[in-house]
Amino acid sequence: MMIDPIEQLMDEHRVIERAADILERILDNAKKSGELDINDLSSLIDFIKTFADKCHHGKEEGVLFPSMVEKGVPKEGGPIGVMLEEHDIGRDAVKRMSEAVKMIRNNEEGALNLLDKAVMDYTYLIRNHIQKEDSILFPMARNIYNESELIRIQERFNEVEGRLGEGVHEKYEELIHKLSIKYLGSDSGKIHHHK
Repeated sequence: MMIDPIEQLMDEHRVIERAADILERILDNAKKSGELDINDLSSLIDFIKTFADKCHHGKEEGVLFPSMVEKGVPKEGGPIGVMLEEHDIGRDAVKRMSEAVKMIRNNEEGALNLLDKAVMDYTYLIRNHIQKEDSILFPMARNIYNESELIRIQERFNEVEGRLGEGVHEKYEELIHKLSIKYLGSDSGKIHHHK
C-alpha cells in the first residue's frame, strides 16, 4: 500500500478543520461566560503556526505547488495563485490572533473583539480554502502524476516533516485530539497514521 501524498494532505485538512471548530467553541464560551483558557488558545495558535502553516502549507508551497507548476498548471491567475494568496491572508489572521492573546494577557481593552474578528476571518477562510483544495486542486494533482512521481512527492513531504523535528506532527495531532474532547465532547476527527 503506497502512501498517497494527496491523501495525506486531505487527512491533515480534517485535523485543521477540527482546530477551527475548537477555536470557535473557545470563543463562543468566552463570549457567553467570560471564561477563556488562554493556554488552550495559545496552544491552538501554536498548532496553526506549526502544523497548519509550516508543516501542511510548507508541503503545499515547498513541494506540491511548484511541482504542479512544472507540470504546466498555471500559477498566476490559476487555482495555485489563489491558494497562495489565501495562505497569506490566513497568516495575517493568525498574526492578529497572536496580538489579541498578548492583549488579553495584559488585560487590554478590546482584546476579545480583536480575537473574535481574527478567529472569524481565519475559520471562514480556512474552511473555504480547504474545500477548494479538496474539490478542485487535489483532484487536478491526482490527474497529472503517475505513481513514481507521487512517491517522489511523498519523499519530499517527509523531508519537510523531518525539518520540523521528530514527533512534532504526532504531538500536534494529539493536542487537537485532547482539545476536541475538552471542547467538542468527542473526537471523530481522529486521523489514521501514515507510518
